[in-house]
Amino acid sequence: MATAERLAVPAGHPALLWESLPGGRARCGVCLRRCEIADGKRGWCGTRVNRKGRVFSLIYGQVASLAVSPIEKKPLFHFYPGSRWLSLGSLGCNFRCPGCQNWDIAHALGSGSRGAPGTVKLQETGFLAPRQVVTLACEQRCLGISWTYNEPTLWLEYVLEGARAAREVGLLTNLVTNGSITPEALDLVGPWLDSFRVDLKGFTPKLYRRLAHLTDFSGILSATSRAAHRWGAWVEVVTNVTPGFNDDEEQLSGIASWIHDELGPQTPWHVTRFVPHLRLAHLEATPVSTLERAREIGLAAGLSYVYLGNVSGHGAENTHCAACGELLIRRVGPAIVEFRLSGGRCPGCGAAVPGRFGAARAGNPG
Repeated sequence: MATAERLAVPAGHPALLWESLPGGRARCGVCLRRCEIADGKRGWCGTRVNRKGRVFSLIYGQVASLAVSPIEKKPLFHFYPGSRWLSLGSLGCNFRCPGCQNWDIAHALGSGSRGAPGTVKLQETGFLAPRQVVTLACEQRCLGISWTYNEPTLWLEYVLEGARAAREVGLLTNLVTNGSITPEALDLVGPWLDSFRVDLKGFTPKLYRRLAHLTDFSGILSATSRAAHRWGAWVEVVTNVTPGFNDDEEQLSGIASWIHDELGPQTPWHVTRFVPHLRLAHLEATPVSTLERAREIGLAAGLSYVYLGNVSGHGAENTHCAACGELLIRRVGPAIVEFRLSGGRCPGCGAAVPGRFGAARAGNPG
């Protein structure tokens, strides 16, 4: 695969969605923090800088991670299973999750409190123009482009241009996001957005303060609902179930009930196994029994598709018909080993399966 071109770090790309404030300050309108940034300073995420009252992005086109991977790794299970996706990410994040698996890039530019320093520097990224990404995705026979690894909201200007270019050549688009995006930012990219894979980390303000240093998570719920209902993106939800944080009945029941009521009972919910890392390295991995209980909570709330993640070979990785129980898709980790859907319908009873389905085959690439 072609690699990103190594270039000198740019001075900054003009940012979208900001407003001038008195005294040379500026307010960013990209994520829910809506940082007020003093002249010469960066916002909480570290990716946006105020230069003489104007806001610039430091990461436009700066690629830190690039790979071709199956859609199941996002994870998305009801959106063109088995398809190949060009996946790319940059540096920085608007959260500071203590167990972050991508901390080396996500925390690299962070100026927020209690952030672990990242190991990847801006000078070590490579530049790819949006149309270069599109060309690369086509060359690699990908169905679409996924902005992932770090928080893609911070890449707004780049994602927007890339998504527009992708649509021109028939590629699909995907965001893997924590959902901390303002309505106005979502509405910019929404017309070119096909799928929205969002993390719901819990369902109380206390939990979000503890895990993400965010005081109000209601905007995440609003953004997720907006992506689905206003922009028609296919939405799947992930909760990384972390012992002692979000593995209790209150958190899990709250998430499950909200998905059912706001997104619909056929929206997939992935409850995934926490793997000890970074500041949470002292914890144990999530017991499988805890994940199974989370799944029971989701099913009891009326959800039709609740999957276990990071437990390769578990039966709850598979897709069954919600109407008759027929096995439709059998998975081992991110790989599809059996695919029995026909035209998006169950071969047993003929019931339609929610999602977007095309040709899929056993043995995913990547």
